[in-house]
Amino acid sequence: MNQPTRLPVVFFGHGSPMNTVESNRHTQAWHALGASLPRPRAILSVSAHWYIEGAAVTAMQTPPTIHDFFGFPQALFDIEYPAPGDPALAARVRALLAPVEIALDDSWGLDHGTWSVLAHAYPQADIPVVQLAIDATRPAAWHYELGQRLAPLRDEGVLIIGSGSFTHNLSEFRGHGPNDPAPDWVNEFADWFDAALRADRRDDLVHYRERAPFARKNHPTEEHLLPLYAAMGAAGAESHAERLHSSATYSVIRMDVYAFGGERITKPEKTAAAQLA
Repeated sequence: MNQPTRLPVVFFGHGSPMNTVESNRHTQAWHALGASLPRPRAILSVSAHWYIEGAAVTAMQTPPTIHDFFGFPQALFDIEYPAPGDPALAARVRALLAPVEIALDDSWGLDHGTWSVLAHAYPQADIPVVQLAIDATRPAAWHYELGQRLAPLRDEGVLIIGSGSFTHNLSEFRGHGPNDPAPDWVNEFADWFDAALRADRRDDLVHYRERAPFARKNHPTEEHLLPLYAAMGAAGAESHAERLHSSATYSVIRMDVYAFGGERITKPEKTAAAQLA
């Protein structure tokens, strides 16, 4: 039997749930990326929207589509992403992360941090998806180390994705339109992070709260950036980063997409992403 192709790790800035039903420069980049990747046998998603005290992984056969938002059009609540679950993968994740205590969860499912992206990258919803929670009690360095333990999954046909936001200060969100340019304090933070990722400055990255410009203004809370650390860790020794898409929406939300872990898929995607960005 042929060994699965080693898959990269991808971080998506997912933005508003409305991206699920819209075609724009962000969603077109997600679609192009999904089309360029080797088909995974399963997907492990680390989403900013499952932010709990402790650690858990979805372990049901049929994860529900969670509409974890309010105030949006009914059409968004009508969306289902009926991807199957993968209890065996959930058990494998739990084993890899030991001795960290990981609960096998049957009450959550797939939230919009996961399905809003996958609806474009894998619209057929025919690839099993398992979701791993963000532990609200743990810092960035802990999530990076957690990701490192997940690295063997890349050789087992599993696509690991982190879904969050490169910048995320919703208190600055109101009054802006989807195409308004980002202010300097957003772009300076994103540029610092991009330079640190490309140079693999891991110490700076795990201490970004003290070292990055406008860190706390861009992330008053950390849940939307922590999936990036899990993705970086899962890339292992190949944790050099390539930015596949870079844009902002509503002025203060950067929608950047990064791939970690080799040249296999980033070169064909690079051209498409550059055209879409």
